[in-house]
Amino acid sequence: MRRRAFLAVAAGTAATAGCLETLGLRTQSAWRDPPLVNDRPRAVYYPAVTEGMAMYGTRSVGPYTVALMYSYPHRFWNLDGSQTRKTVVESEDSVHLMTTIWDERSGIVIPVDAGLSAEIVQDGELVSQEVIYPMLSQRMGFHYGANFRLDGNGTYEARVSIGGTRMRRTGRFEEEFSDPMTATFEFTFDTAELYDLALRQLPEKQGERGAVEPMDMGMDVPVGRAPPKRALPGTRLGTKRSGDATFVVTAIRNTNGATRLAVFPRTPYNRIVLPFMSLSATVSRGGKRVFDGSLERTLDPDVGYHYSTAVEGIQPGDELEISVITPPQIARHDGYETAFIHMPPVEMIVPSSVTT
Repeated sequence: MRRRAFLAVAAGTAATAGCLETLGLRTQSAWRDPPLVNDRPRAVYYPAVTEGMAMYGTRSVGPYTVALMYSYPHRFWNLDGSQTRKTVVESEDSVHLMTTIWDERSGIVIPVDAGLSAEIVQDGELVSQEVIYPMLSQRMGFHYGANFRLDGNGTYEARVSIGGTRMRRTGRFEEEFSDPMTATFEFTFDTAELYDLALRQLPEKQGERGAVEPMDMGMDVPVGRAPPKRALPGTRLGTKRSGDATFVVTAIRNTNGATRLAVFPRTPYNRIVLPFMSLSATVSRGGKRVFDGSLERTLDPDVGYHYSTAVEGIQPGDELEISVITPPQIARHDGYETAFIHMPPVEMIVPSSVTT
């Protein structure tokens, strides 16, 4: 369904309940708060509506490739610790701008822990400035986004400031992604094009556990998938679920003989990476704890974003516990906002086939 048709349905429905103006709805704003599933599970679920998006373009700046995309303004949920806070669409919001940032050679999406922001400029004058939040969306995967106010149709310049990252980096990433960068885009905002973006209703599946497939965004823009289990290095110790996230745990023996315990959390169904968590691990052997420590956020050019730590060794029969100190500190769109929040420890016994 195109938004124009959706607007007509929304306006007609609201009119049966009373005056649009009384309800705070007008033809141009009725789509700003689309239906939300009642009795949502504490898990990933099919939303009532999925939204379309379109591309403004891509830029290369330093080690980054940056895409700028847009959709109509819409709600999302921020997470502060384990508390969610709904961000509603304000009356002055004009557009939802989104960026994806990745390493072009590997296709790995880069979580920027120093933050992103964007300035929107027209004719040399600042029009809008916002922090761009890291986000999860079923259609776009892991990306950054925020609602912005614009001064009507016209040509604008978006200056996307990338703060860089301080996390542990390995391989050819060791010397990359630490310096601040700015990607600049010129774009033309046209409400007619915005209103023609697709809205898809899911009347049969909405509220059920599951997720729609990420869209093909074109220009080789990745959605931030974690590697499949078979592609991970080392010895796989097990796969468990917590808070509806999938945790794949491996033991990687380096060439120098050291062993790293590595954890690869991802969403169910579509394997979207789950960044900005705080994790710790314990390893017990024969009733005695032989390791107790935190896991480092790690970015690798072959396996992407994960959490890891050095351990003296992993043996068959060891009891392994991964604790979530802080769940993923990322905003969520419909379908993800109730998942990955209350996350009990992941426990497993190292299988007898493991040798590290």
